[in-house]
Amino acid sequence: MQIKILTWNCGGSFRNKIHLLQDIDADVYIIQECEHSVLAQNIYQSWMPRYLWKGENKNKGLAVFVKESITLTPLDWDDQDLELFLPIKINNLHLLAVWTKHANSPTFQYIGQLWKYLQLHGEKLAYAPSMICGDWNSNARWDVWDRWWNHSDVVKILEAWNMVSVYHQIQNETQGEETQPTFYMQRNLYKPYHIDYLFSSRELFDKSCSKVNIFDKTHWLHYSDHLPILFELNNE
Repeated sequence: MQIKILTWNCGGSFRNKIHLLQDIDADVYIIQECEHSVLAQNIYQSWMPRYLWKGENKNKGLAVFVKESITLTPLDWDDQDLELFLPIKINNLHLLAVWTKHANSPTFQYIGQLWKYLQLHGEKLAYAPSMICGDWNSNARWDVWDRWWNHSDVVKILEAWNMVSVYHQIQNETQGEETQPTFYMQRNLYKPYHIDYLFSSRELFDKSCSKVNIFDKTHWLHYSDHLPILFELNNE
């Protein structure tokens, strides 16, 4: 298996930024803060017509675009108003696209939203070749000691299902001690964080021949506070 997956929180107005991705040649694009196609005036159709979109706000939702060579099937998984998750099937793989949000929850914001979602649909991800990818808005550095839905707790749940972070596997880094940021708060170079991830079933990639590329901040911070990340998964 060989597949290239790009995730990027584009910061809105994706229709004006699609040209930035033209030469990347990914198979799957997971775009957060992406506007609905109604606002894009057929630009999506011209670029990559096979896509799904989800969101309450037409200006900023969650979208997945795939090449025409890849089958794209929506999965009917009830999210019980958790935000924001787009479960799909690409070829024979489950892919959960993620953009965790505050969701007006007094307690279960961001990683708490993902923790709750995994309680609903975790078995579907655990017992099939699966990936979870996107903007988690979370890092182990922000764990709160008296909660059981911390970032580290979610990582332990996924590892029990034989799912691991591709970045951490390839870079040999520990959760919370990442050397490469994916996000700069308010585009401030002195506020770097690693909050975007791809977790994959171990069977889907070979560490020795897979790659991860976090794009250059010098160029991409002109367009968003998040950097695009390209994962190249190979399983020989």
